[in-house]
Amino acid sequence: MIEITTPFEMRAWSRAARARGRRVGFVPTMGYLHEGHLRLVDRARERADRVVMSSFVNPLQFGADEDFVRYPRAPERDRDLARQRGVDCFFAPSESTLYPTGQPRVRVAAGAMGDVLEGASRPGHFQGVLTVVAKLFHVVEPDIAVFGRKDLQQALLVRRMAAELDFGVEIDVVPTVREVDGLALSSRNTYLGHDERRAAVALSRALRTVEQAWRGGQADAATLERLGMDALRAPGVTPDYLALVNDDLQPVARADARTAVVVAARIGATRLIDNVVLGDGLGADMVVRVS
Repeated sequence: MIEITTPFEMRAWSRAARARGRRVGFVPTMGYLHEGHLRLVDRARERADRVVMSSFVNPLQFGADEDFVRYPRAPERDRDLARQRGVDCFFAPSESTLYPTGQPRVRVAAGAMGDVLEGASRPGHFQGVLTVVAKLFHVVEPDIAVFGRKDLQQALLVRRMAAELDFGVEIDVVPTVREVDGLALSSRNTYLGHDERRAAVALSRALRTVEQAWRGGQADAATLERLGMDALRAPGVTPDYLALVNDDLQPVARADARTAVVVAARIGATRLIDNVVLGDGLGADMVVRVS
């Protein structure tokens, strides 16, 4: 595995690979890798000849009161895991390298899709996400980029950006990876204490409650949302939202197979998100045993 830290070297490596007829797959991350990230590598390996993984904790997507400083970091461990999983190129730029003139004054606006759900709770978050992803796409120049469905709003926004701004990169969104009790893998799970970790399954429990009610014939979105919120409320859990939305992240009146159920809640001081697409169901997600 080659390790690269500058945009110039990264672009040169990718262009050389493509010049040799190799299809380049890309997995952008903020590091602190877990099995969910590594399953994205597996998918990229299936879809491409060479796999690039980036690791960069992007300051643009953190609000003033969020956890940028304490966001978990383990760069040496990340390199080892990436190497073991078969990553060909590990791109780990510094903030000063990726943003040499300081934080950019010109940024990618997320539009209406970025103002709802996570965007309403974290103003400016998706502007920061899309700006860094656009920059990474220009640097890596991948044929395909792989994202996880756990961050569904992010994945849909990146897919829309790539299509509407003609990036020429395919966006592949893969199922969420969960622990055996249903908790979606997330780097922020490391913040959870023992009791908080037990409480965190309320998110997937709420999703399963909605899914089961829908499969039982209930399609009224307001009723399904009420059932989900009832299941989400538990000791130690502070709900933010539970909503049924379409591909444009707009509320639906009646649920169908393409409807996504999105949920966010605080477990203690930690904010977690999750989702399910009703036609796929939680059973379509990948389950791993995490020690």
